[in-house]
Amino acid sequence: MSEPKAVVFRDLLTATKDGDWGKGEPQQGYAPAHVIRGTDFTEVSLGRIAGVPLRYLAEKTVHRRLLRADDILIETAGGSRDRPTGRTALISQEILDAFPGDVTCASFARFLRVDPLVASPRYVYWYLQYLYARGDMWTHQVQHTGVARFQFTRFAETEEVPLPSRAEQDAIAAVLGALDDKIAVNERIAAAALELGGEKFRLLHRMANEEVTVGDLVELKYGKSLPAARRVTGDIPVFGSGGISGSHNESFVKGPGIIVGRKGTVGSVYWSEVDFFPIDTTFYVACKNSKASLEYMYFALRGLGLEQMNSDSAVPGLNRDRAQSLSLRIPTSDAMQEFTAEARNLFQLQRSREEENRTLVTLRATLLLQLMSGRLRVKDAEQIVEDHT
Repeated sequence: MSEPKAVVFRDLLTATKDGDWGKGEPQQGYAPAHVIRGTDFTEVSLGRIAGVPLRYLAEKTVHRRLLRADDILIETAGGSRDRPTGRTALISQEILDAFPGDVTCASFARFLRVDPLVASPRYVYWYLQYLYARGDMWTHQVQHTGVARFQFTRFAETEEVPLPSRAEQDAIAAVLGALDDKIAVNERIAAAALELGGEKFRLLHRMANEEVTVGDLVELKYGKSLPAARRVTGDIPVFGSGGISGSHNESFVKGPGIIVGRKGTVGSVYWSEVDFFPIDTTFYVACKNSKASLEYMYFALRGLGLEQMNSDSAVPGLNRDRAQSLSLRIPTSDAMQEFTAEARNLFQLQRSREEENRTLVTLRATLLLQLMSGRLRVKDAEQIVEDHT
């Protein structure tokens, strides 16, 4: 079989342009557009667009930056000590349709528009993902100030992309895209399970008659310090106020349980089905009696507006006494038991989808490296994906 031809990256494109951050408030001569930042890439790829900000861009130039289906976004500034710039996101028609108006990217990113007559845009996207997974993007990063920057011009003029036949490009993109689609479906199912639990809770809460305080039912207990240098990689999720921040080989709290953000992302509420380690920027929830289950308290705490209570004396944070003084209603014992059983099933469904996604993400990474390097035939990859989806 002949070697794929290699094409310099810049020759694959019909257009590319830096994004624009625009202005935060409407004013004359500026048009509204949703602006995707590098921090939004993962959420947008899963179809979650709620966090993408609406900005106002100059009317005379905004049309040059509006995104189209199959555009690729590339992060050109940001990164961190262990994560280079150069992350990418593929913009599908489905993603564009989810927005109520025009869409562009932020100034620390740019869009890449691949010429479909030269290459499959989706194949090129996966090839960029391959380069990132291999660590190749580090060679195009420069940092003279506090912000790391991706040298796009240098990258575009020097990087050569191997192009197999168009049929093989499309097949590779389809195989990897099928895993992406399955991951997105699982994400939606997991989110829907929580939404359903929330609806059931709100209905039950409205019908409940007994009024108590949070402190009557549970205690918000302090998490424990666990610096990154002391962590030993394991199966125990480590929770900070922003959610899971790593893993450890020992737990601090038996699961299932609730974690509440104390410092940082104040008032955030997370659920863990398994044993976990809440660090000292969080509280964890301990039930005082059998009047309310952890499952009920999870949804109750999510609805109390804790995120608005960032007022812990001189240091911003969630005041425990104030949070525990908040009032809520609890239903009868029988209603509580019925709700808890239903919520338990929903949490288990959520966990099963999350576990499946962890397997699919690992599989996707493996297939990406093997397909792009030529170590795995597309037909074999198709069978593997079929077995998992």
